[in-house]
Amino acid sequence: MTARTATAVASLALALTVSACSNFYEVPIETPIQPKMDVTPFQRVLIAGFLAGGSEDVDANLETVRLLRSQLRSKSSLRVIDADVLPLLELANEQRADKGPDTGAPAGSGSNGSGSNGGGSNGGGSNGGGSGSNGSTTAGGASASQAPAAPAATAGAKNAPKPGEAQHIRDEKDLQPLEGIFANVDFWKKIGEEYQNPLIVTGSVLFTAHARSGFVQREQEVIDQVGRRRVVPVRTYMERKGFILQPKFIFIDGRTGTTIYSESYKEEVLYSPQQATPALSSYFELMDRLVPSFLSTLSSQKIKGSRILMK
Repeated sequence: MTARTATAVASLALALTVSACSNFYEVPIETPIQPKMDVTPFQRVLIAGFLAGGSEDVDANLETVRLLRSQLRSKSSLRVIDADVLPLLELANEQRADKGPDTGAPAGSGSNGSGSNGGGSNGGGSNGGGSGSNGSTTAGGASASQAPAAPAATAGAKNAPKPGEAQHIRDEKDLQPLEGIFANVDFWKKIGEEYQNPLIVTGSVLFTAHARSGFVQREQEVIDQVGRRRVVPVRTYMERKGFILQPKFIFIDGRTGTTIYSESYKEEVLYSPQQATPALSSYFELMDRLVPSFLSTLSSQKIKGSRILMK
């Protein structure tokens, strides 16, 4: 039996088998995915608020809180607390302003201490040759020791925002000095006590406009000489605009005020120049990609699929 004959026999046998199996069944299946963190100690979850910045066309703090609360109500066993959204940017600015004078204090205290030791006690004429060096320190004790402290305090006051002054977050550099609020254990513990020790979800959300230029491959319909229509790939130089979404979700234990888990994401979308997409629509488009991963942190999720069975 040649190879061609063997192939023909095998094909005939397969055809007879398929014809005999006249019934096909589609069986749905679900694959469970375990949550990334243990939430059994908690019965409630508080989506508190976020340090939001980037595009001023979207209130990323308010929109993120609304979206996550809506998703958790239907896809989590935790009870979602309805509360006012925390103005986290203002609170972080206030805490940073309160710490402003402290940043210059160590430099001032260290220099003043050396000035008093070098000037008041050792600056007299008893140390002879040593009095020259100590005497110079003593002579300039008030000015030389305090002079470096003044610029340090001025720099701290310059960097820290004034009380009541809002600071807009444009990029990650603006965000970094404000992230100290997430390490303020007393602040989060106080909020936890107010809402009966829930799991607190907070973090930061950067939603920024983005542009990129380069060659893009797209499909173009052409008609050949015979009049037939066909689609061919064409590389075109194009300047596209879109948005980048960079959220960081931080999960805090409301009983202790400490961070128990955090996770960062980054998603990007670009549009052709002819496509005018509102910023809010792009925000929800990007968040749709991230929500399943966020939900898998708090609760078990199921991936749905199907299998075909023959009988």
